[in-house]
Amino acid sequence: MRGMLSADIQKAANLHLGRSITTEELRLMAYVQYVMVNEQKIEPCRVNADDRKILAKWRKERYIEGGASGLSITWEFWYAICVIIWLGYVAYRGKGKY
Repeated sequence: MRGMLSADIQKAANLHLGRSITTEELRLMAYVQYVMVNEQKIEPCRVNADDRKILAKWRKERYIEGGASGLSITWEFWYAICVIIWLGYVAYRGKGKY
């Protein structure tokens, strides 16, 4: 199902991030990708307390910096979220395997 975790998503997450991800992380990755190709600033009203914890985790892992005042992202994390989002939202009907 679209936007849900799958074995392929977890395989990609383990390969690119060195760990599994949660459904909440998958969904936040889609928002972060949108933010980075548009205004490059997180809208505080669009993230909840759980999202903020995930963002803090990503900052600690050094994948991102900043937030509402301006967001930056590493190339490696950008590549990882693009692969993961493709698997979770584009290739969800089994047309893509990782």
